[in-house]
Amino acid sequence: MKIRLTLLFYFCIHLFFAQVDTLIVYSEVMQKAIPNLVIKPKNYSQNGHSYSVLYLLHGAGGYFSNWMFRVPEIEQYASDYNLIIVCPDGNKTSWYFDSPIDSSSQYETYIAKELIKEIDHKYNTIRNKKGRAISGLSMGGHGALYLAIRHNTIWGAAGSMSGGVNIVPFAEKWNIHEVIGTYKENKAFWENNTVINMTDLIENDLKFIVDCGSEDFFADVNQAFHEKLVSKEIPHEYSVRPGNHNWEYWRESIKEHLAFFNNYFQTNQ
Repeated sequence: MKIRLTLLFYFCIHLFFAQVDTLIVYSEVMQKAIPNLVIKPKNYSQNGHSYSVLYLLHGAGGYFSNWMFRVPEIEQYASDYNLIIVCPDGNKTSWYFDSPIDSSSQYETYIAKELIKEIDHKYNTIRNKKGRAISGLSMGGHGALYLAIRHNTIWGAAGSMSGGVNIVPFAEKWNIHEVIGTYKENKAFWENNTVINMTDLIENDLKFIVDCGSEDFFADVNQAFHEKLVSKEIPHEYSVRPGNHNWEYWRESIKEHLAFFNNYFQTNQ
């Protein structure tokens, strides 16, 4: 807690001089306040122009300012692509589910309903899926695809960097069972809510990009996900590059995702 408060203080001081907000949103569904980082382009204006929005999710053990802390250049990227980047806090191991066993962990509803509504109310945004994308790393890669597939009227494009696109082989890892129950006790939830088993729900107009490092422990499940998409003739962009499950890899990966989403936004405006 002390570390997170220190980081919050650091960003509050830094962001006072930049086009970045620490936005606190009260979640009615979870009955608690959630911090979110909102990075605006330098030329952001309250009047006239409406901006596309990228929702960027952190990984397990992360926090809302993780991306900015680890990849500070994303502030410049927001200006380069003239978009708003929103980094929600997804708790350390929520996996962005609505937990069936913990009422204080309802992050699907929070992001897809409460946060979207607050961002569109407070900022000048394009308020349809042609102006919204979502991506993330690791747990956040799973979360981004999961949310986009389940809420196909909200996001038009989605991405996953080193994502846990199949959580079933990792049932004993990262305390996922504390959020959705053990695999043995709640098998149906595990099977029905892991991204690799949700391909039948993917809408034809959802554009998405998936990548993973060749040395990553998620490399095999990402390859299996890609092969399943190919077998079902679902269009997507997929790549494997040298790298592991770390910020060195994600610092490069985010560049590819931003270019992909920029092309989507430009094509649909």
